[in-house]
Amino acid sequence: MSEPFALALAFSLLAAAVALAGLAVIHRRLAWGRANATVFAAFAAGILITAALLHLVPEAMTLAPREGPLFLLAGYLAMLFLGQFIGDAEHTPHEERHAVAIIPLVGIGFHSLIDGVAYAVAFSVDRATGLITTLGLLLHEFPEAIIVYVLLLKGGFTPRRAFLLAALASAATTPAGMLGAWPFIAALTGPPLGSLLALVAGILVYVGASHLVPHVEHNPGPKRKAAFAAGIGLAALVILLHRIGQIAY
Repeated sequence: MSEPFALALAFSLLAAAVALAGLAVIHRRLAWGRANATVFAAFAAGILITAALLHLVPEAMTLAPREGPLFLLAGYLAMLFLGQFIGDAEHTPHEERHAVAIIPLVGIGFHSLIDGVAYAVAFSVDRATGLITTLGLLLHEFPEAIIVYVLLLKGGFTPRRAFLLAALASAATTPAGMLGAWPFIAALTGPPLGSLLALVAGILVYVGASHLVPHVEHNPGPKRKAAFAAGIGLAALVILLHRIGQIAY
């Protein structure tokens, strides 16, 4: 077993564990989970946006200077479309909610599947890119699992069934995406790998700026602003230390 594969698999499984932890918290302490989910979302958003713009995008453009910008845009637009698809369920009349609650469930399941692919792509580039990408992806699993659980409750599902469905969508799909993508991605180098990394960067920008930040904006407060700033600071520090290490090496 190669080190990149082992790391990608380990962190995709850790992401599943984080999602399950979020579900366990919201299942047992609904009020606390709802009150604090946006704090975790703000922290994850700061990390994802910073990691994508300061590390993944430059790395992708180095590997694929021509194709990179197109794949960056494609990743963002693909997730924007998926986000609109998921968001439509929140504006559905109450009597139709039970059936339509499946829409965000499927959407977030697909989203988590893409996260698994992102682990495979990032660790295929190098360990540092994998770890920097993982930092934000891991943390956003917690609030995302809480969000899908709450949407299922609003859709009329029982707490037990909502927990099981949310666990399947937000936890099981991430390792599945990584394992499914690895055989195709592991052998890629140069522009093809750079293009996929740009695609992942576009996805992370969307998740951070267009998916998580709006949840924070709807619940403003000093804790969320501080968490967002802390996420930016932590990601920037990790990237800076990585670059200093590269220069020293």
